[in-house]
Amino acid sequence: MGVGLLAGPPVRAIEEVVIEFPVLELDVTLRLAELEDPALLRRGTSDLAELDRASGGRLGPKLVEVFRQPVPVAVTNIAEGSVGSPLFEQGMLVLSSLGTVEGRPPDLSGEVLRQALEKASAGGEPTLLSLIRAIPGERVRLDLGRLRQVSERMLAQRRRSEQLIAAVAPAPVAPAAAAGADPAAAVNRQVLGLAVPHRPEPLDVLLLRPSQGGNGRLVLVSHGLWDRPESFEGWGRRLAAAGYTVALPRHPGSDQEQQQEVLSGRVPPPSPEELVLRPKDLSAVIDAAADGRLQVGGLDTRQVVVIGHSWGATTALQVAGLSPSDAELRQRCPNLQDPDRNLSWTLQCSWLQAADMAGISDRRVIAAVAVSPPLELLFPPGSGSRLHSRVLLVSGTRDWVVPPDPEAVVPASRGATRLGHRLVLARGGDHFNLRPGDGPQGGVLGSLVLAWTDGAFAAGERARPAEGAPNLLTRANWGNAQIPLVDVSERLQAP
Repeated sequence: MGVGLLAGPPVRAIEEVVIEFPVLELDVTLRLAELEDPALLRRGTSDLAELDRASGGRLGPKLVEVFRQPVPVAVTNIAEGSVGSPLFEQGMLVLSSLGTVEGRPPDLSGEVLRQALEKASAGGEPTLLSLIRAIPGERVRLDLGRLRQVSERMLAQRRRSEQLIAAVAPAPVAPAAAAGADPAAAVNRQVLGLAVPHRPEPLDVLLLRPSQGGNGRLVLVSHGLWDRPESFEGWGRRLAAAGYTVALPRHPGSDQEQQQEVLSGRVPPPSPEELVLRPKDLSAVIDAAADGRLQVGGLDTRQVVVIGHSWGATTALQVAGLSPSDAELRQRCPNLQDPDRNLSWTLQCSWLQAADMAGISDRRVIAAVAVSPPLELLFPPGSGSRLHSRVLLVSGTRDWVVPPDPEAVVPASRGATRLGHRLVLARGGDHFNLRPGDGPQGGVLGSLVLAWTDGAFAAGERARPAEGAPNLLTRANWGNAQIPLVDVSERLQAP
């Protein structure tokens, strides 16, 4: 009987690896001793030995090379510092679905992996072969059919978005002259340390604002998991050149510096508590702008726009009025065969312990842009009716991390357009090329982000969601020449 790939008390050392090829109805058995000694491989009786002889001795050395590849040091460090963390456990769950170790109960905490890596490293740099030998059990069984299922599911999650985008013309692209000259010289840049009640250390905030004048409007930008404000400085520069004051807080429990700490093994992955702390970061910045601690006078904080990418998009949706729930997480996270499962579920399922405490909205937010947001499990169906802010969802058709369907298309199909929310798909956009970097034009989405922000502030309180609310994208030429942007909102139907 097969159980989880990494699991509990030792039975005996693993001697065999079985690779399943369901399409060919074939199992190939590899004896680990034959991978260590070419002479044993030549004389062996395993499936690998027979295949090696049938290939004239060409197959065996290639497989030996694969199994003797060193395990990256980062893997050892991550396992050392991450045992027991919810995000690491979710990763272990997915890993276990790709194979089994026969003969023992599952252990998804990562403790067995940590111990195996320590044992495999005792004689020097660990390899895949020494790691497999160090895992207690009888036999490893790898299911290549499972890999095929995952691949097919990922392809299926793109089909609906591709059908939608094929039926609608992309938005026009503004002429180069209309996009404006390089605004870098017109923007002041500074980094502030902001004392906040919910974190022990000051919150770093990158502040971008017009060097002259300004319209008194505040926009916030929230970065994603293991990212940083500077990755989104391009949006800030584009908006600041148009008169806005833009604040980009660094979320310290899930930023790039925290990632380096995780890779070094010094800290575990982000805790579920970050789901609560991140929206508090945004509200704290608005508070600081209201009482003058941002050192920018004349800001109207009664109406604010928030923009976010990936986890930052989820954070933006929280302050915009969506309230998380653990109901879908508890029901669907254990099911590795769920047809909607995608890579973002690893992160979403790690939020389970904090989901019911993370309903932290801010009524000062009147509109939001959510780019590639993990949201399908976190926010229950129907929760969109509680939004007090107008939302623009943006998703790339080639996003494997947070695929457009189900993470954007399905939620947007639940009557969202009736209340004025919109869904824009980026043909060829992925999880990373929609980020703006630090260029002054704001990358692929610079014109779109500016158009939505302009529309929201022009509407004021009328930007709030309402039956028959007018489209906030009143300006048409927000497209992009390299990655076409398509507003598919009017084509959405309930799934």
